[in-house]
Amino acid sequence: MLDELATIVTPETILRWHRELVARHWDYSKHRKSSGRPPAAREIVELVLRMAKEDPTWGYDRIQGALANLEHPVSDRTVGNILKAHGIEPAPDRKHQSTWKTFLDAHWDVLASVDFTTIEAWTKTALVTYCLLFIMEMATRRVYFAGSTANPDELWMLQMARNLTDAEDGFLRRKKFLMMDRDAKFSEEFRATLEQVGIEAVRLPPRPPNLNPRIERFMRSLKNECLHRLIFFGERPLSAAVVAFLAHYHVERNHQGLDNRIIEPGDEVRCTIGKIACRERLGGILRYYHRKAA
Repeated sequence: MLDELATIVTPETILRWHRELVARHWDYSKHRKSSGRPPAAREIVELVLRMAKEDPTWGYDRIQGALANLEHPVSDRTVGNILKAHGIEPAPDRKHQSTWKTFLDAHWDVLASVDFTTIEAWTKTALVTYCLLFIMEMATRRVYFAGSTANPDELWMLQMARNLTDAEDGFLRRKKFLMMDRDAKFSEEFRATLEQVGIEAVRLPPRPPNLNPRIERFMRSLKNECLHRLIFFGERPLSAAVVAFLAHYHVERNHQGLDNRIIEPGDEVRCTIGKIACRERLGGILRYYHRKAA
């Protein structure tokens, strides 16, 4: 038999097979009883991880108590082992690592964001790039057009900051935080002007992938639905088009991020009878269909 196998396999292979059979003969691991505590149930592990991430200040004992409220009696040591196995630090280190989502959720009602976009317009001498400054109220999605300029220098930015924080009609008068990127136009003097009235400038990390998506989505809608469909001759018609779009954006346009609702619906939205009419803006570029009250 070995002579026949010699043409198929090498002696080293036969010896390896022999060693594996001997090892399997003496292997009693299947009959050995497991020692130590059984691993925590999957539901408990998921709860521990969820509580640790959603409540960064909770320590092992606090999480243990919360689990006991849910009829999951485990020790604080078990909680600690679960967190360590998943690379989560104890509470004293974890509480200083709040996520951006936690920050946004906690300050939603007093949070706004600011950003620039650009558009080209023809003048008597050349094609000029204008910078448009917008501020969005995060809780409601309302947007304010602060102004436009071809030269957003320090003086212009400081004037915008003073307008936004005016005690009577400033768009930011009830806000506590203003999110912004690290554009040099949002200078130290600009941020200091905000801080003088109690508004903290929250600067986003460099190249954030998705930390200010709502105002960026507004910019895309503004350009796709309005600005890129027009040719502007000077700054005045450009500003007029932006104002017209904002009126449409607030009182006529449905928003998918708000369950397809309108930000500030008028009385015609609640009208269920009457002739259907179409309101046009910018020569029909923006349209709104509604029922005329009888």
